[in-house]
Amino acid sequence: MLRRRRFKQTTTLNERLADEAARCRDEARAIAPGRRREMLLRRARQDETAMQIDAWLRSPGLRAPT
Repeated sequence: MLRRRRFKQTTTLNERLADEAARCRDEARAIAPGRRREMLLRRARQDETAMQIDAWLRSPGLRAPT
């Protein structure tokens, strides 16, 4: 049976998403308009949306019903 590779993340999810979004935007600025650039900008927006969703899920306003 195969075993899963497990490792501890050294940075938070928010930090990783922010870094990825910034990297995608920087790379998109460096290339000419086209399909690749649009895909990079789309990925950056997805990462930013994921950061917002993560913040929303971690907010103190969301609690299980008691």
